[in-house]
Formats: sequence, C-alpha cells, structure tokens
Amino acid sequence: MIYSGVLSAIVSALAAETIDNTSKQAWQKLYRPGHKDGLDLATLMRSGGQEGITRTDADCWVFARLHSQLIPRHWAALVAKYSTHKGRKIESIGKLAPLIASPAPFLFVQKAVAAWSIPPLKGAEGKRSTDMIVLPKSFYDMNGWDLDGRPEQTRRRWRLKIHEVLDEMVGEAVAAAAEILEREGVLIDMAA
Repeated sequence: MIYSGVLSAIVSALAAETIDNTSKQAWQKLYRPGHKDGLDLATLMRSGGQEGITRTDADCWVFARLHSQLIPRHWAALVAKYSTHKGRKIESIGKLAPLIASPAPFLFVQKAVAAWSIPPLKGAEGKRSTDMIVLPKSFYDMNGWDLDGRPEQTRRRWRLKIHEVLDEMVGEAVAAAAEILEREGVLIDMAA
C-alpha cells in the first residue's frame, strides 16, 4: 500500500512518464501476477532489498496498469486533465473532442476541450520557466472559437456544458481507476 489516494496515484503515474530514466521498467522483471509467492506490486513495494522496487517503478507500473485497463475515453480524460506530457496531453485532447455531443461547431468543441485541459497559468507568460503547455491569453477568448459570431450567452452555455461532460468523464475515470488500484492493493487503507 503506497498511495494515499486515487488522485495521488494517477498524478504520480502520469508524472513518471515525463522522467527520462532507463530503469523505469525494472518492475516488469520483478512483477509476476498470479504466482503463489505473492510478488504483486504491493508486496514488491513492501519487501525492499533486492526484490523491492522504487516509487518510480511503482508509478510506471500504475501508469501501465491504468492505461491497459481503463476504457479509452477514461484514459484520455485523465491524461488530458492531469498529465504534464505535452504530446500525450495534445493527443488526448484530440481524442476527447469528437466524443463530445454538442450543438456547438467542432472548432468550438476542440477549443473548449483544450481550454479545459490546459487552464491558463498565472505568471506563465514569459515570467515562468516551465515545460508545461502554455497557451496565449488570447486562446481563451471565445470570440475566436465561433466563427459565426453567436451571442456570448450561447457560447458560455456551450462551454459550460462541454466542461460539465469532461468533468463527468474524469469523475467516471477516477472511480474506475480506484477500483483497479484497490484491487491491486496499492492504496493506503484509511479505515485501518
């Protein structure tokens, strides 16, 4: 049991992907699912020593487990919301936009999904050294999202509904991830 909560496991696992470390996959050599000796991830984390694995190994294992067991839209929602990996985040935005049913034009949906996934950062416009995606302030102006110039109230309603759908998707994804992580025994039991 190594993670205090589902979100901490998700965020750690998604952050581990951005670390360039050739030993990230050491857990694959040690993990033997279904063996009587109990070498599952939780046991490996507790064992320490030569058979033990590091937190980075565990994060990589959780990343691989969630990626393989979550349905694609849940995985895409988690990556779009919580990942700092630029390429995966952009790829996930592209996968989510077509899944959103909306009366808004597709350009508007794409921009709304991107704005939800990449919220504006304070102090990020040239004042902060960051490897995160930083969109220009003008990107968040909805006037550029709808080329037909519909009323502001309509655009706000569309954006709100799109963000509600995305938030719901993330909620479903976190619940599904919780089931996976609880089954694997990597969450700290707060009731104990």
